[in-house]
Amino acid sequence: MNNDRTAEAYRNNRVGPVLRASAITAGVIEAAQEDNPGKEIRVDDKLAYVRIDTDGELILRRKTLEETLGRPFKMSELEVNLGSFAGRIETTEDYVRFYYELTL
Repeated sequence: MNNDRTAEAYRNNRVGPVLRASAITAGVIEAAQEDNPGKEIRVDDKLAYVRIDTDGELILRRKTLEETLGRPFKMSELEVNLGSFAGRIETTEDYVRFYYELTL
């Protein structure tokens, strides 16, 4: 990243999970794309972890994760594999939402 981009990096509004590489990673990526239509989902694979993000808001629904993984899924399983995240987070039994209330 050049100095201009580094100085402005804090101004982005990208939100989403940073997952440890695991058996659920591919399913989470697919669910992110399905649950956030019309949004560009960025996937940055660093081998040990994967950053999944988009602008403003990213939602992952349990039902979609069950479909992409082909098995029952509890949202707590996502939390166990969540190394970090960008933005704020709202969790329920049926979805996880990464978001910013205010944008820069």
